[in-house]
Parts: sequence; C-alpha cells; structure tokens
Amino acid sequence: MRNSVDPFTVEVIRHALTAAAEEMSFVVMRSARSPLLREAGDLSSALTDHKGDLIAQGRDIPIHLGVMSFTVKKFLERVPAERLRPGDVWFLNLPEVGGNHLPDVKAIRPIFLEGRLFAFAVSLAHWGDIGGAWAGSYFAAATETWQEGVRIPPLRLFTADGIDEEKRDFLLANLRGPAEREGDLMAQMASTRAAEGRLLRLGEEHGAATLRAALDRLDDLSEAQMREAIAGLPDGVYEGEDFLDDDGPNGQPAAIRVRVEIAGETAKFDFSGTDDAVAGPLNTTPFVAMAAVYYAIKAVAGPEIQPNGGCYRPLEIRTRPGSILEPGIDKPVVGGNHETSQRAVDAIMRAFEKAVPERLTAGGSTTAGLLIFGGTRRDGAIGTFYETHGGGEGARTDRDGAPVVRVHLTNTMNTPAEIVESEYMIRVDEQRLRRGSGGTGRHRGGDGMRRAYTVMEDGLSLTTMFERRVIAPYGLQGGADGAPFRVTLHRAAGGSRELSGKENLALAKGDRVVMETSGGGGYGTPAEEQAGE
Repeated sequence: MRNSVDPFTVEVIRHALTAAAEEMSFVVMRSARSPLLREAGDLSSALTDHKGDLIAQGRDIPIHLGVMSFTVKKFLERVPAERLRPGDVWFLNLPEVGGNHLPDVKAIRPIFLEGRLFAFAVSLAHWGDIGGAWAGSYFAAATETWQEGVRIPPLRLFTADGIDEEKRDFLLANLRGPAEREGDLMAQMASTRAAEGRLLRLGEEHGAATLRAALDRLDDLSEAQMREAIAGLPDGVYEGEDFLDDDGPNGQPAAIRVRVEIAGETAKFDFSGTDDAVAGPLNTTPFVAMAAVYYAIKAVAGPEIQPNGGCYRPLEIRTRPGSILEPGIDKPVVGGNHETSQRAVDAIMRAFEKAVPERLTAGGSTTAGLLIFGGTRRDGAIGTFYETHGGGEGARTDRDGAPVVRVHLTNTMNTPAEIVESEYMIRVDEQRLRRGSGGTGRHRGGDGMRRAYTVMEDGLSLTTMFERRVIAPYGLQGGADGAPFRVTLHRAAGGSRELSGKENLALAKGDRVVMETSGGGGYGTPAEEQAGE
C-alpha cells in the first residue's frame, strides 16, 4: 500500500494538507485580539502525523516551523496517545518539550479518522505577555527560566464539552493583559478546529488508508529530493562561527561554532564547539539549533523541497550539553529564540562560504530588532506593544541586497503606525530608510531603516532585545560589513544615550526612542578595487 496511491491523488492530498495549515494561520490572524498576531503575524501553523512527524506547514516563520517538527513528539512522551480524545486541545510552552521560549505558546489538537488517532494540528502563537519579572516577559537581567514567565506543561484546556474554565482562569490570573491573552488562545483553538474539519473531509473523500499511504509517499519523495540536493554540494568538512555581541563572560562576545561534514547524500552538523551557556537570556534549546539547520540546508541546497519528516532523514545534528545551544532547563532562553538561532544560521552560512559562495547572501540584519513598550493602553487596560524591526538584506553574487526586510528565520510584518497610535500611548514620528547603511562591494548590502517613537504618557516601560549592535552584519567575498544596529533614547528632561541590546528601563512622557536598524553586508570586491589590482 505504501506506493500504491497514484501520483495525482498524492498531489491533491499534498496541496489539501498545505492549504489546511495555511488556513490555520489565517484563522488566528483574523480572530486574535493582540496586534502582534493580527497585524504582525507572529505565529505559525503545522500538521503532523500520529507520531509527530511533520506533514504540512503554513508559509509562516521558519524558526517556529523547525521547532514544531519536535513539539508533538516530545508532547507524546508526557501525554500518551491513549489519553487523547476527540475535542481535546492541549496548550504548552515548556522549552524542553519541543519548544523555544516561553512566550511562544503551542495549541495541540489530536485528530481522529475512522476512530483512530491520525494526526495533530499545531498552532504556535507569540503571546504578548506570559508573566515573569517584566512587562512583555523579556527580562534582560534574567539568570533563570522562572524569571521569564509562567511555564505551562501540557495542559488540556479544551475537551469535547468545551473550555475548562478553572484552568483558564488560573493561567490568565498570572499574565498581564488577560483579556487579550484569552482572545489569542481562543483564536488558536479555533484554528486547530478548522484544520480538523479539513482533515475529516479529506478522510471522507479518500479514506484513512489512502491518506496514510500518500503521506508515506510524500515522505519518501522529500527524502529523495534532500539526498539529491545534498549530493549537489561538494564533499568535505567546513567550519564556521558567528558571535553574540556581548553575552559572554565580562561582556565579551559568545561564539556559536559549527562543523559541517558533507559526505555523498548525507550531512552532519556538529555544534559541540559552541561556547558554554551564558548567564543571561540568550541561551536556547537544541530544537532551535535543529530548526536553524533545517532552514539553512533547504535555503542553500533545496529551497523547493516539500518540508516534512522525510526531508530531514539525511541530516545529523549534534549539540553539546552545557553549551549555549543545550544549556539545561533552568537557564533563561527568551532572547535566544530569535537572536541565537540567527547566529547558528550565520555560522552555517560562513561554513558554506568555503563550499558554495555563489549560493549565499552576505550577512543581513539577522536580529529581531525587538522593542517592547509596556504599560496602560488607550482603552485603560494593561498591555504590551511588541515590535520587531527589519533591516538590510545581504548582497548576493548577482544583485544588491533588499532594504528593510526580515531575513533568514524570521518572517513577521511590521505593525502599522495607525494601529500603534490608536491602541498605545505612543506616537510614531518617523519611518524611513537609513541611507548608506548597507555595506559596499561589487553588489551593495540593503539599507536598514530608522523609526522613531515618542512616549505620550508617564508610566511606560521599555525593553530592548537585539543583536548586531557590536558585531555588524558581515560582508562576503571581499564585501564590506553593513552598519550596526543602534537605538538611542532622548530624554524629555534632557540628555541622550545609546541603549544596550538587552535592557529594561522606565520611560517618561515626552521621551523619544530612535531605532536605526543594521544594513546588510556587501558581496565581492568593489569594481574600482579590482581595477586597481
């Protein structure tokens, strides 16, 4: 039965599953309460089979999607399949359960066909607050995970009878902005219900046995495609490294190192040389390291390969216990999700520079560029405004880098100024390109942007969480580095200072925060320098 389904049916089922995953993301964006989800789209959706292997995903955020390849597998280690019932929706955020950081909350719904567990729908959404020591749940001085927010083990919030109100109330009582959080969790539940409906209709049309055979065939096809893509890379051992700005001992850079071995149709990625876990919140999980590998190998070798459990079979990934990428469950990790993950990708790209430089971009603004404003909203509720800021893309061998985009593992949108000003006590004064911030080269890196905010009332707080302030985006093949990230605080009472990349502080009415995002690195030696040679 494994290969007996005709190829036309396989393709129909593949597209139907992908459409179901994408519909999940639309449901969250159209029904969530927080601007972070409905405007910026900081969310992802996926479907797995009954074992937790990925079968389909939306066009969402690579760091989320890579992590969700493991979420259900780790969930099933804690919640055996025999405990699951139709109508269940479980919520969790533990980094050690196939996760990344506490604000990214996963909703998991088991889906049954013909009376048997067949699949899972997984909705991941970044909640604007998950509790903890600081508004927005990014505590720059955190030294342990419990300072970062509420840790949610697998928790059944919904059954076929509806929501468990006692569990819901207990959870929301520990979060800032409970009404907004409730709206977001309900949106996640609804998205998994939409996916269940799609799969039930597919089951009625094709039968569970045909669907299972089609999934097996898709896994085998993706594995074959990945093996062929890896075989197209030159065999050899390649090493690369990249650095966190200032998170090592005594404020020194902290290294992410990778050794890549390409041998025929397989690839090994060994991060054992990465520095030890750091004191602050820039550690991350092995699942994030794996997501970085999945993204990088697809981007470099096979961008058109269907992502599923099969395409990752030819890959072997190793991290070292006690390192930044495998720090232990007590360490803080909130910034590592979107900062250290990007360092892992850049380390892989630096390794591949020695193998296939023509397939790579120079260093880009590989940071979330995160600002979080906390305090009272215009409607009087407590809330947080969470905003990531794009920067310049690195140049390539054949073109300049694009200005102001999200590169590599991130894929969120900006929150429109009109939404910011209508919901929060903040005014957006300025948004424009940061001209000249891209690195020079045969092709120039893309420019970053400049965005300025003015605080309209006392009592707001600010959190920064970004990289590329000290170590700028790198040029490739002789291109120049891009301009580094910079955030400047201009106090209404007088005085200005440049903010660090990880900081919590109080704001006053009239304070002005100016964000200047990094430019991308240039590619190749400039033509005039080549002529001089």
